Amino acid sequence: MAEEKESTSIPLSQAENAADDPEDPVKSPPSSPNSSTRKACCFVLQSWVSKKFMTGCVVLFPVAVTFFVTWWFIQFVDGFFSPLYEQLGINIFGLGFITSLLFVFFVGVFVSSWLGAAVFSVGEWIIKRMPFVRHIYSASKQISAAISPDQNTTAFKEVAIIRHPRVGEYAFGFITSTVTLQRENEDEELCSVFVPTNHLYIGDIFLVNAKDVIRPNLSIREGIEIIVSGGMTMPQTISPVERVDRQNERIQLNRIK
Repeated sequence: MAEEKESTSIPLSQAENAADDPEDPVKSPPSSPNSSTRKACCFVLQSWVSKKFMTGCVVLFPVAVTFFVTWWFIQFVDGFFSPLYEQLGINIFGLGFITSLLFVFFVGVFVSSWLGAAVFSVGEWIIKRMPFVRHIYSASKQISAAISPDQNTTAFKEVAIIRHPRVGEYAFGFITSTVTLQRENEDEELCSVFVPTNHLYIGDIFLVNAKDVIRPNLSIREGIEIIVSGGMTMPQTISPVERVDRQNERIQLNRIK
């Protein structure tokens, strides 16, 4: 009997540790319903606060960026003529900005006339004779011509989609010109496609067979908006121009019938 009592006895320290161990499902006391309810309410409240905070960030972020860029642009443009007004003793914020806008407007009106076009041609001729400066001017002029309301021969011709860089992947670009590749058997018509890789003024030039170029039903301005926005303004469906023309022809034939 003494041996059985000794075998079943547990030291006092082990008994205290077992009683204090919360991970032991047998020894730990049962949790009360009030504590479980409090934990559930705290979790729901924390989730709701986090969700609403992220919603506020999503809404305010584009607004903050817009105001920041607009404020920076106003200060930048205002800095052209504001020193002149400060020397005259006129300190009115925004007056230099308004003066700059009026200056740009009157420059556009002047250049649209035959006299302004002649003066502009002379200035452009001088700039193109300057080393290094002429390359910067030519590149910037091509970019401005692409978004100009007066489309000319130096602007982007069409929006293009080409298969690049692997099979099954496509790249968004602009057709800038066409070139004929003279070969021994037959000539091949190639399209020079500019594919932007960083913003709109840096990219790669690809010479693609004209038959392999997909021409979507998008304008140049829509294509530029897609590039600048990182594809966020991409329409849900894009149809080639040939398919749209065929659909229009079918609609006209059905109307005639």
